[in-house]
Amino acid sequence: MIESISAITLATHDMARSVRFYTALGFEPIQTSVPGPIPVDASFTSLRAGTSYLNLTLQPSGRNWTWWGRVIFYVSDVDALHATAIQNGLRPDTAPRDAPWAERYFHLTDPDGHELSFAKPIGSSKAAPPAMQRHGRACALVTSSENKPQPTAAKEDGRYPAC
Repeated sequence: MIESISAITLATHDMARSVRFYTALGFEPIQTSVPGPIPVDASFTSLRAGTSYLNLTLQPSGRNWTWWGRVIFYVSDVDALHATAIQNGLRPDTAPRDAPWAERYFHLTDPDGHELSFAKPIGSSKAAPPAMQRHGRACALVTSSENKPQPTAAKEDGRYPAC
């Protein structure tokens, strides 16, 4: 059984710029492909993300990527991190807000176009968790006799149906 995500690796065209961006958000660099301070020419850098890791890998400027998804990081204080991002010259895509799936969050895009979300669970909700949401709405299952989509809710055992 899968227990957790150890790390996620994101591509970058500019290692120094990416490391500055992520350290401004509080990520701690712990390893690079070159010993010492983060050099401009490092090909790989690992940053601590709680008990997991965010890895950055340098890619040639000719290699491009398109939208692939979003990484969601849980943080202790969404509003404080949003303020820190702004104080460090970053431009979040959204202001902090409360979501129907019982999280407070904001979105931020990194310099290489990777979408990030910083969130914290709030209150209690039987709404679908973030992994089951599509474009800010809970996914829906066809469960009614009229074949109308019904909002997905947790079963009594706390599990969610696939969608």
